[in-house]
Amino acid sequence: MNDRPADRLAIAAAQLNPTVGDLDGNAEKVRRARREAAAQGADLVALPELFISGYPPEDLVLKPAFQAACRATVEALARDTADGGPAVLVGTPWAEDGKLYNGYCLLEGGRIAAVRLKVNLPNYGVFDERRVFAPGPLGGPVSVRGVRLGVPICEDIWTEWGAYEDVVECLVETGAEILVVPNGSPYSRGKGDQRLNVAVARITESGLPLIYVNQVCGQDELVFDGASFALNADHSLAFQLPAFRECVVTTVWERGAEGWRCTGGPVAAIPEGDQADYEACVLGLRDYVEKNRFPGVVLGLSGGVDSALCAAMAVDALGAQRVRCVMLPYLYTSETSRTDAARLAEALGVAYDILPIAPAVDGLEQSIAPLVGNRPRDVTEENLQARARGVILMAVSNKFGLMVVTTGNKSEMSVGYATLYGDMNGGFNPVKDLYKTEVYRLSWLRNRWKPEGALGPDGPLIPENILTRAPTAELRENQTDQDSLPPYDQLDAVLERLVEREEPIAEIVAAGFDREMVMRVERMLNLAEYKRRQAAPGVKVTLKNFGRDRRYPITNRFRDPGVPLSEPAATLAVTAPGSGAVLDL
Repeated sequence: MNDRPADRLAIAAAQLNPTVGDLDGNAEKVRRARREAAAQGADLVALPELFISGYPPEDLVLKPAFQAACRATVEALARDTADGGPAVLVGTPWAEDGKLYNGYCLLEGGRIAAVRLKVNLPNYGVFDERRVFAPGPLGGPVSVRGVRLGVPICEDIWTEWGAYEDVVECLVETGAEILVVPNGSPYSRGKGDQRLNVAVARITESGLPLIYVNQVCGQDELVFDGASFALNADHSLAFQLPAFRECVVTTVWERGAEGWRCTGGPVAAIPEGDQADYEACVLGLRDYVEKNRFPGVVLGLSGGVDSALCAAMAVDALGAQRVRCVMLPYLYTSETSRTDAARLAEALGVAYDILPIAPAVDGLEQSIAPLVGNRPRDVTEENLQARARGVILMAVSNKFGLMVVTTGNKSEMSVGYATLYGDMNGGFNPVKDLYKTEVYRLSWLRNRWKPEGALGPDGPLIPENILTRAPTAELRENQTDQDSLPPYDQLDAVLERLVEREEPIAEIVAAGFDREMVMRVERMLNLAEYKRRQAAPGVKVTLKNFGRDRRYPITNRFRDPGVPLSEPAATLAVTAPGSGAVLDL
């Protein structure tokens, strides 16, 4: 293999799904990928950032025993390369001289032939690398089969040309011929275009082709979509790997008069918009269940759209045989809800049980009766219904080992329209970062489309009546969500401006929204922070999710007065608090 001419290099991009902390399992994935790449004629197989540890390892990486185990795993993989097969580029935590780095190792000839260290450590949004890693020094390319490869690591290519510690600029100056960029880049809407723009900018500045290798997996709230690609030096697409699926693909690069160029690779279609969001939610749920070794899931079917979409996602992720649905009716549960839930369960092919909660609710009310006395019925009794359901679902979870899927959407999480220790109970929430209007859109979408690799049935699954009737929690007679909340199209539009864009109230009002409604929504958003801290983790799909992205203090007295700074705040009449059903559940 070492006598290959230096004007041709076959590079395999291994877009794989690691598990954080599973060093043996991740190493075995490297070995399988190397064997597959060898069968494809590869000289080199490139894997994603921190693949050995899994990404992001967070504070796990600070454990000395973990660091040592990662090092030993890489050394064992390096010994495998003594067989003369493909060289390996793989990411791992790298401890050296009392510091810990985000490293990328070249394994070749039975040894660790070179190590390059990440220079620019992201510390924004979901990233927190400066807490755990030291920035590495600028370094030159590594040589593979006589070809000098620059290996900037993820954030290293996001630094603009000429900026402080520009890794790509240094690689060009030290003779790099091709850029191979390992990544742990999580999915969010529009991220594909953003990556492509960054890659084009670095190619324009450097004049070098670029291979972008990304992992594909769910890791707690984050989903990594893969979608690895390469661009030639003229910005043309060399190859595009699929999103949300593992693969190992080898392409041939040849050096001509104008430099290196890929001779042609596969170009997969990449899902966008709602389709991408749906696939991200399914992958996130699947990997959370699989990697935490749950045999399956259980969720409550209410006859509403949120639980319907979650059930469909669960079946697509795990298969119907691993999903159990339970209807938990009470006095206010309509016949329509019962019928719609049953039709959905039948369409999905899941196990379906009906467990009335009246005995539990009545017992709880009797228990508190000596304290409550003659006080009028209010949100307290409504909450007992939700909490009885939560207790029963958790009991099913304990008895059968199934994880409870939580079904609250981002609109509800934003304004606190949810019950602590009730409908918020559970282990994971696939729709946590989807607003209510988006839940409807994805439900309509699933009825006319099924993702490749989904395990659920073909055709429409969610009864149309669920998608057209007014949403309701059914905690009291003739209740609808709009008794307590603005219409969801208005609510979601305001929340997107408050949460994702951090727009001032005055700016939102100037865009045409009712001032009183905006003030009320902003107040509910602030007051519900304590609930969000106690919510189950869920898939991130938007620019800013609750938890990793948006971290607000619970105890917080600042309120946007809703007026321009030049206008006296005293001129604004602040609205009364929202109903207890919204703020106190």
